[in-house]
Amino acid sequence: MERYELNDNDKMLIDTALAVLKENFDDGIYNHTVGCAVLCKNGIVYKGVNCDGIHGSCAEYITIGSAISAGERDFDTIVAVHDKYLNYVIPPCGNCRQMLFEYCPDIKVIVNDENGKLIKVKAKDLLPFA
Repeated sequence: MERYELNDNDKMLIDTALAVLKENFDDGIYNHTVGCAVLCKNGIVYKGVNCDGIHGSCAEYITIGSAISAGERDFDTIVAVHDKYLNYVIPPCGNCRQMLFEYCPDIKVIVNDENGKLIKVKAKDLLPFA
């Protein structure tokens, strides 16, 4: 699995995801507990939060859906965050890994490595033998 070092755009992406979470976090209800940001190859950033409920949607789904609705198809990097997680960055769940694999297998995903260091890996590497 190829690993990529973070750059200034990645730090901005994490900050954007944390900001959208802070703006929309609903303490006590917990419908919006994860923020997400995706950088498109054209430089445009889309952001979103999870929508929890009986059939909730992860922040990655909401964010990719917003970008696709705006006509985007070429994605560079994505990150999901929670304010109480290691380095704020949370890995995509299995459903999100599958969605990313199907929509944009070469998108880079910011995650914590086994030592807690932030790195980027391609979505297709997060779901081996898909």
